[in-house]
Amino acid sequence: MNIFSSYKVKIKNYNKIFEETVRIYREAVSFFIDICDKEWDMLEPLKNLERCRKIEELSLHTKKNLNPKYDFNSKFYKMPGYLRRSAINTAAGCYSSYRSNLKNWEGNQLGRKPRLQLDRNVMPTLYKDNMYIRTGDDTARIKIFHRNDWIWLDIRLNNQDVRYIKSHCAFKKEYVPTLKKQGKCWYLVFPFEDKVKFEDVDIQDQTICSVDLGLNNNATCSIMQSDGTVAARKFINLATEKDHLYKALNRVKKVQQNGVRKTPILWKHVNDINTDISRKTAKQIIDFVVLHNADVIVFEHLDTSGKKRGSKKQRLHLWRKQEIQKIVEHRAHILGIRISRICAWNTSRLAFDGSGKVERGEYYQNGERKYNYSICLFKNGKQYNCDLNASYNIGARYFIRGLLKSDSVRKRLPSQTKDSDYGTGTTRTLSTLIRLNADLCRKTV
Repeated sequence: MNIFSSYKVKIKNYNKIFEETVRIYREAVSFFIDICDKEWDMLEPLKNLERCRKIEELSLHTKKNLNPKYDFNSKFYKMPGYLRRSAINTAAGCYSSYRSNLKNWEGNQLGRKPRLQLDRNVMPTLYKDNMYIRTGDDTARIKIFHRNDWIWLDIRLNNQDVRYIKSHCAFKKEYVPTLKKQGKCWYLVFPFEDKVKFEDVDIQDQTICSVDLGLNNNATCSIMQSDGTVAARKFINLATEKDHLYKALNRVKKVQQNGVRKTPILWKHVNDINTDISRKTAKQIIDFVVLHNADVIVFEHLDTSGKKRGSKKQRLHLWRKQEIQKIVEHRAHILGIRISRICAWNTSRLAFDGSGKVERGEYYQNGERKYNYSICLFKNGKQYNCDLNASYNIGARYFIRGLLKSDSVRKRLPSQTKDSDYGTGTTRTLSTLIRLNADLCRKTV
């Protein structure tokens, strides 16, 4: 499997000198999108390279092509050839995506009809030898448009970023960089490709880490084996970061109460803290998985789309469950660890011991009734952590699904056994997995 990752390197000592180059590149992309819109019937059946050559034939003035249909040379003086082809490929991709969205809309016509946007917020790709030359460990030359001409500019790269890439990407394949602006600083973003081979481990020999992402705890992890054994547990709760987040939200609330509705700087601070929480949560999950040498990380398939209601709707809006899963998936694949997802229905609602539905929030301590939404009460009177209970059920559902699909396991079960004998996917718990293993052991004996 090919894993792609990107790292950005800060360009030192320059700020506004690249803006003219980006402006010309975006105008060129808009120019080629307009050509694609007018000539798509002819361009659609062509492959990428053939399409690029055909667009050049329609727009580029050469000795063999004296009268192109669209005059590119007069609008973009001496634009480098590789930068022009980068703009063509970007424009063709943008227009192809627009046509695909339009076709999907015509099929069901839900929502607004897609509109073609000519102005795209894209950044130029700097191809080697033509637009970008590496002259040293922390120095390079790039071609930019400056003072009405295309010139080579010597730049210095942040040495700390360069050393980080050397230590983490020494054995990865490097691709051409892309110019990027973040805030007031400019960066070169380098993509890297890494080939990873996953080991095929039988479902009965696997060790998994089941992860329950929640609002009370950022994540609750359990290391489980196929027989239902729970080898380790971990609660991830970034209390300090959450406190910073709530303080930042209170600042936004106070400003809005004074009549100011648009507060982009305060909301940027909130989003930065939230992103930091996601990254730290993902890192702790990966560290826990690597510590116990797990083969698979199991998540819930979480879909919270739609309008949020209730007192916790803001917390649901700020919940970065998809971002955490995305970061964990990328880092796990680099380490050769697989990712799996199961249905999220009833994982927290059903008790892992098979006693039925649980009651959340209310529990008893020293004869007094107390309230804590992270505590659940089983029907048999047991009190347990709700997130930990959910993580057990998540791991159990993964193993039950894998075991019932395994040919070796099906041969060990009675011939009349059906999947429904162990409940449906949304009713299976850890007790179901233990019962399945008991049937397998009984058949072996």
